[in-house]
Amino acid sequence: HNKMDETRRQLLLDAGVDVDEALGRFLGNEALMMKFLLRFPGDENFSRLKEAMAQSDAVGAFEAAHTLKGVVGNLSMKDIFRWTSVIVEDLRAGDLTAAKEKMPALEAAYSNTLNLLGQLE
Repeated sequence: HNKMDETRRQLLLDAGVDVDEALGRFLGNEALMMKFLLRFPGDENFSRLKEAMAQSDAVGAFEAAHTLKGVVGNLSMKDIFRWTSVIVEDLRAGDLTAAKEKMPALEAAYSNTLNLLGQLE
């Protein structure tokens, strides 16, 4: 168990980040991990996904969701990852309707994560 500040750790856990797994990915470098986490709100894949979904662009939605899944997977953002994963599978199967039905849950997880990350700066 590392020496990360408990308040910060709790905020990250509340944001759906598996802190220990994320730190492991960044080889225990907390500063580097925080740099990437705080950069995440600038990632455009979620807005690309929303736009593609609004236009019923299954191919564009799949590409955006698949890229987002990789980004949040690397950052151990479990809540966003869980919903992005099921949306990716729906889109892979060509089921745009099923994917669209899961968007509100993904949006909730995404905004929760971003709100909490915003408290870390």
